[in-house]
Amino acid sequence: MDTSVAPSTGVTITLYREQHSCSLDVLELRNNVPGDDELLWVDLCGASEAEVARVWGALDLGEGSLPTRPIATNPRLEKFANHFMARVVAVLPGANLDFRGAVLTIVAGPNFVLTHHAEDIEFLAEMRAREPETVCDIGCLGEASFVAALLGWHLSTYFSAVGLFEVEIERLESRILSDQPPGRSALPQLCALRGAASRLRRMLAPHRVVFDGLSRPDFVPDGAEDVARHLRDLDDRYERALDVVENARELVVGSFQLFSTQTELQTNERMKLLTFVTVVTGLLAVIAGALGMNFEANFFSLKTEGFWIAVAFMVGLGLASILIGRRRGWL
Repeated sequence: MDTSVAPSTGVTITLYREQHSCSLDVLELRNNVPGDDELLWVDLCGASEAEVARVWGALDLGEGSLPTRPIATNPRLEKFANHFMARVVAVLPGANLDFRGAVLTIVAGPNFVLTHHAEDIEFLAEMRAREPETVCDIGCLGEASFVAALLGWHLSTYFSAVGLFEVEIERLESRILSDQPPGRSALPQLCALRGAASRLRRMLAPHRVVFDGLSRPDFVPDGAEDVARHLRDLDDRYERALDVVENARELVVGSFQLFSTQTELQTNERMKLLTFVTVVTGLLAVIAGALGMNFEANFFSLKTEGFWIAVAFMVGLGLASILIGRRRGWL
């Protein structure tokens, strides 16, 4: 059954309270300032520049965090007077491990969180599609804790990408270890896997500036120990994600070594066969050379019969050599 969420674009505004949530429009933003037991989430998915500007104005955000065109793709963390901004890149899986990056900008201030992205991201779409009664606990979260949750889901896109990567690695290694010789047909896939692993690392590694910054003691006010713990846990999760991505590169190296070993084994088998054929052929050549010597022997008086006896003897010797070679595992 297909459980994917249909993509949506535009502005989605949800106000979460402890017991329920409700949807708002842009015009209601100024008149619905969230309280301490509420959390406002504004999601801009492929919104136009005019819609983004209206939301920025309704939330009284400065131009410093306003997305520019074209949207920058480098991860970034910046703190302003009454809000902070984090820009990250989530992974969008594609065919044949063609991983793409989706830029996600998160702006958080007093009791509100804003997410801005040009194309739909799966975990945000699933969040929007949830029933109101299943997300009412979000109203109990502060903006920093909700941002930590969003960034945790963002890191999950890398874990999922590595999971798909490992499946392809297992399929390739099964093909390499099968009875069918892989030959050079595995090399293009190995190159593609190497490129995919390198791309994942290039996408994830620059996020250190974001997660290290969030875990600094001066990022959250004194007394917010729960929030600080969430952000430190998020930094640990980032380190685990980076280790997993690094391990993906090592898996490619291991697969290449397996491919090289199998190729060497197949080469050795061919060399054994060629060596055996050379020995048998050389033995027959010795016999033929002996029969061509210029001396008188009773055997040559047989004439035609002697020729066929010699041919039959050499054929029998070749067949006997093949039989002995198969029994001893030389062939």
